[in-house]
Amino acid sequence: MNLADIRTDYRRDRLRREDLREDPIDQFQVWLDEACHAGLTEPTAMSLATASKEGRCLLRTVLLKGLDEQGFVFFTNLESRKARHIGENPSVSLLFPWLSLERQVVVTGRADRISTVESLKYFLSRPRGSQLAAWASRQSNVISSRRVLEMEWERIKEKFSAGEIPLPSFWGGYRVTPDTIEFWQGGHHRLHDRFQYVRQTDGRWTIDRLAP
Repeated sequence: MNLADIRTDYRRDRLRREDLREDPIDQFQVWLDEACHAGLTEPTAMSLATASKEGRCLLRTVLLKGLDEQGFVFFTNLESRKARHIGENPSVSLLFPWLSLERQVVVTGRADRISTVESLKYFLSRPRGSQLAAWASRQSNVISSRRVLEMEWERIKEKFSAGEIPLPSFWGGYRVTPDTIEFWQGGHHRLHDRFQYVRQTDGRWTIDRLAP
């Protein structure tokens, strides 16, 4: 198989300046709703790029669990690699790859911890098994086998067998406050439509078309 011969000519849609909302969060909500209604697998999945203080980059997929006028919220173990990176360098990027819709959204901005109250509210909404997993997994640490993880999960399950499971002190959320948000719509002959919102110092957003 020759990888250079694998090609898709994007013809599904166009994106025009007059189609765009003036606020990028509003525009993102429109596209997110369409991704959800299209029945995509994990429409809230987003790639999160971080970098350590030495500039070593890492990319992984997390789930968007909150969206408001301030930005994009996700949750994680606060002792994980992503959390350590954010502590050293809060500049991050997000990518929503809605490729079956021939769309992508790219966000750049700053990640900051959300309040314990916000984290607790979301934690209590999680399935009980997911709550137990947050306690059982020392995320990003080396383990000798899956059995070790399963045994710890069973131990935690027994420990919290009665009543609500408390919020772990090492688990919480981050909000990515965007500086730029780019909307990408695939185009015929690789003439893609790209529009980038850039936040100005006064809080307003400017919108520019980018060459593909």
